[in-house]
Amino acid sequence: MTLELVKEAVAAGARREAACEIIGLSARTVERWRSGNVEDQRHGPKTPPANKLTNGERQSVLEVVNEPRFRDLSPNQIVPLLADEKRYLASESTMYRILREEELLHHRGRAKAPVRRAPQAYVAMGPNEVWSWDITYLKSPIRGVFFYLYMIVDVWSRKTIGWEVHDVESAEFAAALFEQTCTRMHLDPRGIVLHADNGGPMKGSTMVATLERLGVLPSFSRPHVSDDNPYSEALFRTLKYRPEYPTKPFADVATARAWVEGFVAWYNGEHLHSGVRFVTPGDRHAGKDAAILAQRRQVYEDARAKNPARWTQSTRNWTPIEEVYLNPEERTRRATSTAVPQHSEGVAA
Repeated sequence: MTLELVKEAVAAGARREAACEIIGLSARTVERWRSGNVEDQRHGPKTPPANKLTNGERQSVLEVVNEPRFRDLSPNQIVPLLADEKRYLASESTMYRILREEELLHHRGRAKAPVRRAPQAYVAMGPNEVWSWDITYLKSPIRGVFFYLYMIVDVWSRKTIGWEVHDVESAEFAAALFEQTCTRMHLDPRGIVLHADNGGPMKGSTMVATLERLGVLPSFSRPHVSDDNPYSEALFRTLKYRPEYPTKPFADVATARAWVEGFVAWYNGEHLHSGVRFVTPGDRHAGKDAAILAQRRQVYEDARAKNPARWTQSTRNWTPIEEVYLNPEERTRRATSTAVPQHSEGVAA
C-alpha cells in the first residue's frame, strides 16, 4: 500500500524523496522495499560496551540516589554533593539513564520543569554590581488582603541580600529597605545597577529620589514583559514551591517574617543554585565558589584517570561563571556602554 502511494505521487510529478518524507520514511527504505527486501537489516551491538558499569556499581548508584537525603533530589543536584564529599559514582547522564530504566525518574515537588531563559545585558563581574528586586504577595487570614514580601537579590551570586515583610505596598518601604541593606553591608551603593519591573513602588517618587541621591543606576523591565526581571521571579518561584511553604495563610506579619527568615537562611546557606554551578549563593557571594569548584574538578579528574575508557569527552564543567547578564536582547549594545565601569568603580569592599 505504501509503495503504491509513493508510486502515485511520483507519477503525479512529486519528487520521491519529498513523498517519502511526508509519510515518514526515507527514500532508501522505499528502494529496499521495492527490491523485495522488507526485513530490517539493522543489528544492535552483540557485546556490551567495555566501559559499562558493573552490576555492583549500578547497585551502588541506586542505593545512593535512594538514600533519604538524596531521594528528593535529581542527579544534577546529587552529583555536586557527592563531589563535595570527594566521591564519584557515575556521570549525571548515567544516573539519569539508570533511574529511567528502573522507572524511578519522576518529577518531584509542586513546580513544573523550569523554563530555561537566555542570558542577560547589564553585565555583572562580581557581587554588588547588579541587583534585582521585586515584591510578591503572601496570603493573610483575610480573603483579598495580603502581606507584601520585598526582596533584593544579587544577580551575580543569586544571594538574597535584603528582605522585609509589610502589610502595605509602598515606595517608602522599598527605599528604606534598599538603604538599610547598603548600611548593613557597609556598602557604598554609588554605581550599582538596581533592576525592577514597572510596578508603582518601583517607580514611586520616594524610591526614584532615593536612588538618584545615592547614585544608583535604575533599570526597569519593559512594560508587560515579565521575563525582563527573571532573577527576582525565579527567587519567588523557588520560595513558593518549597515543600515547607505554608498551605494556609500566614496568621500575621510576624509569622510571615519568621518563615521568610528561615527560607532566606536555607536559600543562601544550603541551596545549591543551578545558575552558579550548584554552589550556595552565600558561598558564591563570599568568593568561596572557586575553591569548591576546583575540588570538584579534581575529583572528576581523578575519576577519569582511574577509568579513562568511561570518558569520551572532557569532564563535567566545574569552571566558575565569571559574567552574568541582564536583559539579553540588549547584550551587544550594552557591551560598549559605560554601565560596567560605572558600577565596577562604585563598589565598596
